[in-house]
Amino acid sequence: MKRFLPILLLSIVLFHGAFAQVRLGIVGGIQSDNVIERNSIPGWDTSTKKYYSSHSGVQLGVIAEIPLDRKGYFYFQPGIHYSSKGRQYLKYNDSVTADNTDTVYFKQTLNLGYIQVPLNLTVKLPLSKNHRNSFFISAGPYVSFFYSGSVTNERLMETTLPKFLSEKEPVTVGKGPDTYKTVEMGLNGKAGFELGNVMLSFYYSRGLTSFYTASYSGSFYHNLTGATLGIWLVSKQLPAAVPKDTDKDGIPDDQDLCPLQPGTLKYHGCPVPDTDHDGIDDEHDSCKTIPGVARYNGCPVPDTDRDGIDDEHDSCKTVPGLARYNGCPIPDRDGDGVNDEEDKCPDTPGTVENQGCPVVEKKEIRQDVVEKINYSAKYILFMSGSDRLLEGSTGALEDLATLLKANPASHLTINGYTDNSGTPSMNLVLSQKRADAVKAWLVRNGIEENRLTSTGFGQEKPIADNRTQKGRAANRRVELSLSMEK
Repeated sequence: MKRFLPILLLSIVLFHGAFAQVRLGIVGGIQSDNVIERNSIPGWDTSTKKYYSSHSGVQLGVIAEIPLDRKGYFYFQPGIHYSSKGRQYLKYNDSVTADNTDTVYFKQTLNLGYIQVPLNLTVKLPLSKNHRNSFFISAGPYVSFFYSGSVTNERLMETTLPKFLSEKEPVTVGKGPDTYKTVEMGLNGKAGFELGNVMLSFYYSRGLTSFYTASYSGSFYHNLTGATLGIWLVSKQLPAAVPKDTDKDGIPDDQDLCPLQPGTLKYHGCPVPDTDHDGIDDEHDSCKTIPGVARYNGCPVPDTDRDGIDDEHDSCKTVPGLARYNGCPIPDRDGDGVNDEEDKCPDTPGTVENQGCPVVEKKEIRQDVVEKINYSAKYILFMSGSDRLLEGSTGALEDLATLLKANPASHLTINGYTDNSGTPSMNLVLSQKRADAVKAWLVRNGIEENRLTSTGFGQEKPIADNRTQKGRAANRRVELSLSMEK
């Protein structure tokens, strides 16, 4: 460990010679170490802890300063110091205890010496324009290497003549009970004033690792406070004044026509112009007055068919089309000249006049069929006040089913009516049930349900006088209508 100090000193000196802004200084001061001990010994705080006190020591070493910015506010300050640490135990015995132990008082002093390497970051707040006077705050980690150590025991013995005994023994370093560790780490901070080449500061440091292994379970940490005086061996070399360059484009503000915008010397500190404001400067823009994109050298994406959809998004680049079809025309799947959006039969060729559908000749129902339907309707009868078909209706219904089967493309509309007996609402329900009854009979007898429509109209549209029994019978009816379309 004794070889470490000159090697580090030589490294700092060489480092100082390599960088003109690095300074080297000497620091020294006094300090007080109050060892923090934690253990689980019963009653230790009241029986033993009160007899421990702090240890006074010194700190002496060198410090380097390396600037971290051009304005002189932030620094890295490594160093190497010799630091004496330890603690003291002193107990005076009362007369009874002294008589029993033959000891008037017992004093034990632990003296430890370390080579300490702090690695601090420092902030300086100038107190003068030339930055030679400042208030500073510094903090960082440190590493301490064990250098030397001893324990001194002093006793005053109660004999015929008082006798003073003093013994000094070196401490043991290594591993195992009652040994001191070779390396200790912690944090330190300091604050003070720098006046020219002189530094005055107060500092505090706290160990983060236990420096001692006792014969019992416990931990031991150095806890130091102190004051130092330092002297820089060379004066601070302030950074040369740098012309103000607000936009950081390398052109000083007093020569920059656009001091708030980075630019080029060719344009006197202003950016290269961008006439069409497309983000591509005129020196790289092949279409300076038309906004474009970089991959086309500042020109717009081409639109070969001039349909308003650029070629990068146009699936039919040479044929004008619409955006919803990716630049292609509206499709015409059946090729009848009517596009699919206007074609009501897009998969079947048709005519423009028929909205893209083929022309279908309208089929008419033969007159004789119509007459047979009307004839059958007259003989479809119901019980009074009921939707039950009378037995005499069967023949008419069978004839009707036969006509429907013979005309498979036809559609039958069944309208039910009643006389005015009862309330209109009841008659409306009854007429619907009668129309549904006819429909149900036909479905049961082989007619497709989708060819039949049944509707009740109640007592509306009478065809005879409801004041007579004959007229009411005539009004209780169904009307049939046959068509070729639904």
